This record gives sequence, structure tokens and C-alpha cells, in this order.
Amino acid sequence: MNAAGSGADEDGQNREVVKVVALLAALVLVLGFYFLLLGRIAFSLIDSGGVAAILIGIGVLILPFVGVWVVAATVRAALAHQHLARRMHAEGRELDTTHLPRRPSGRIERDAADDLFNQVKAEWEADPDNWRVSYRLARAYDYAGDRTRARATMRRAVALEKLERDQSA
Repeated sequence: MNAAGSGADEDGQNREVVKVVALLAALVLVLGFYFLLLGRIAFSLIDSGGVAAILIGIGVLILPFVGVWVVAATVRAALAHQHLARRMHAEGRELDTTHLPRRPSGRIERDAADDLFNQVKAEWEADPDNWRVSYRLARAYDYAGDRTRARATMRRAVALEKLERDQSA
């Protein structure tokens, strides 16, 4: 690909990143406003003086803290996954799914996704402590529709990559 084509692709990716970051920022602001409203309601309930209202107020007061924790954990995980994706892209180690048959929805057909998964699983079995292979396995799980294992394997890939960075520092 020529330099102009590469630059155009990069500009398109940058615009997509800006859109996603703007959406996330808007969602975080809306959640922040919601959490503030919940806090006001909680303090109103606590100030009312009734035992049941105080207990409900304490429960409502806990919700914003849980919400902040969930948002922070989700954003932290997303940033870690994006870091691995950028490294894999830079190293040319991403899974190539361009040749796989797709459903009308755009998802990879089940048999093709299963074949891809089996191929990547064999790579992982040969080198389970390599974060790159764990990342590829997480993506293969996702393509195969197993989101639970995909998330668990991606967490492992993040931990292994962090360990590698810490050891090389």
C-alpha cells in the first residue's frame, strides 16, 4: 500500500478513536450526573429520620460508589485491551479473519470461527505463557461466541504482558 493510502487509513482510525473517546466521555458525564442525583436522593432519605428511609438512603448512597467502581474498572480494562491490540497490530500478529466466510450480520460463520479457534488453541497449548498467544486466543474465543472465556483469557493476556513489561524494565 502506498504512503497516501496508509495515511488515509490512519486518519480514519484516528477519527474513529476520537468518536469512541467522545462517546465514552459523554457517557461518563451522564453517569456522573446520575450519581450526583442518587447522592442527593440518598441524603434526603437519610435526613427524613425514619428508620426504613435511612436504611434505603444508605443503600442508595452505596450505588454511586459501586457505579464509579464499575465504570473505572471497565475503562481501565478497555484501555489495557486497546494497549495490547495496538502492540499486536504494530507487530503484525493480529488474527487475520478477512478470508473467513461471514453471516449477513457480519459475524464469522460458526464453523469457520470454530476452525480458527482450534488453530489458535493449538498455538496457545504450545506456548500458554506468551501474552501474544493468549491475546490471539481471547480474540478467537470472541469470534467463536464464547464471551466469558474471551474476557478471562484477555485478562490473562493483560497480566502476562504487564509481567513482561515489568521484567524488561
